[in-house]
Amino acid sequence: MPAYVVFTREETTDEAQLQQYSEKAAAARPGHDLTPLAFYGEFELLEGDPIEGAVILRFADMAAARNWYNSPAYQEALQHRLSGAKYRVFIVQGLDDLLS
Repeated sequence: MPAYVVFTREETTDEAQLQQYSEKAAAARPGHDLTPLAFYGEFELLEGDPIEGAVILRFADMAAARNWYNSPAYQEALQHRLSGAKYRVFIVQGLDDLLS
């Protein structure tokens, strides 16, 4: 079943660190089968605390999502994200294609 990594950026604390994160995170994609479904587009907050933006990445399954997140290239990028902003990030298992 597909899996989705969901990022919500709650507060930017260092724009320069986020710029480095952006460059390094993009370089961490090759070799991983992921599809960006949403990438800091227009959004409407319906409930909860304010956010600055959101990203949703689709992977083939939970293992593929974890492999990307735990990869050395993404872990290097992650250090810049943690220094540049407050995020909430999680992986959620999707529904199989039988429901579509």
